[in-house]
Amino acid sequence: MLTEERYAAIIERLHQQGIVKLQELVDVLGASESTIRRDLIDLESRQMLKRIHGGAALMNEKTLEPGMEEKTSKNIQQKVTIARLAAQEIENGDCIYLDAGTTTLAMIPYIEAKDVTVVTNGLSHVEALVSKRIRSYLLGGMMKIHTKAVIGSIALQNMDNFRFDKCFLGTNGVDAEMGYTTPDPEEALIKRRAHQLSGKSYVLADASKIGEITFAKLFELEEADLITEQMPAHWRAVIEQKTKIIEG
Repeated sequence: MLTEERYAAIIERLHQQGIVKLQELVDVLGASESTIRRDLIDLESRQMLKRIHGGAALMNEKTLEPGMEEKTSKNIQQKVTIARLAAQEIENGDCIYLDAGTTTLAMIPYIEAKDVTVVTNGLSHVEALVSKRIRSYLLGGMMKIHTKAVIGSIALQNMDNFRFDKCFLGTNGVDAEMGYTTPDPEEALIKRRAHQLSGKSYVLADASKIGEITFAKLFELEEADLITEQMPAHWRAVIEQKTKIIEG
């Protein structure tokens, strides 16, 4: 059986059952255990499944994260509005942390404060910052191909060399009870550490993120100001009780 045929059979079985065991796949596909393990590793890297002890499971939507290209094409006008508002919070001489993400990336053209220093884990961000002649530092560590974000233990160690006046973070979910959340626990660690090292934290989220909950928690709503383009009316009263809302 060809590799792609095995892949198709594995995904089909996952859609039927939700979870498959490694030995089951070995028996059904007639391949060695080492071959099936490699298949599962490759399929997980493509975000088509999640490896679990003894097998694999179908990816839950709460653990999925869109790629940089997909996120860039969504809610463009809302992101521009949020980016402008966020950039206005930066003051002359600030040392700030810019999280990897399309909304924080959109802030860079609107930064007008002078003598600003930026630390980021976003590859695209550094390119934009250098183009604008803003002093910038890129964290070292493992580059996440899907989102062009630097993550992992090395990035966390790098971050401890800095202290920030302000940090600007993206999120995939904003919920009154569950707080701010994101699909990837490793990215959540980076965002949380930036928040801990900052005098003031801002979370940037368009209206589609309000009321959503994803896999990994960042921190509670009250720990950061929320910057959004327009708070949905049915969420306003609940969110306002928890945090300051800055909106366009």
